[in-house]
Amino acid sequence: MIAIGCDHGGFELKGTVTKYLKDNNLEYKDFGCYAKDSCDYPEFGSAVAKAVASGECERGILICTTGIGISIAANKIRGIRCAVCSDTISAKLTREHNNANVLALGAGIVGPNLALSILDTFLHTAFSQEEKHQRRVAAIAQLEKETMKECDDSQA
Repeated sequence: MIAIGCDHGGFELKGTVTKYLKDNNLEYKDFGCYAKDSCDYPEFGSAVAKAVASGECERGILICTTGIGISIAANKIRGIRCAVCSDTISAKLTREHNNANVLALGAGIVGPNLALSILDTFLHTAFSQEEKHQRRVAAIAQLEKETMKECDDSQA
């Protein structure tokens, strides 16, 4: 299952993305937002990230105006490797090299056609499993272990 979320700046593009997911029989869970009213991206970035980090969802898609703010919020959750991608090469390489588990898109940066190409690339590219990339992803996980607390929603 794919987790998806956005703020008001990504609301319209989220509609395009969810249609793509439906059309391709890809199961997803929508974490909001659900209207164009101004809202705060950390709420939605963290909700998607927590769903991916917990294993509830395999991957995540986040959308705001630039993709940057919502990706920063998502990357505060231990176990998340969220990458902002504005082209298909970045989407391919972040999966192959970084085993990114969340994609962030900037609705004000990429149009709907490019966004869907980026998404398609992200969803259909596997982690390379090369030793050097496994080593680097493991080093990131070790940094998280040393510097970040585990997320425990029961204390929220």
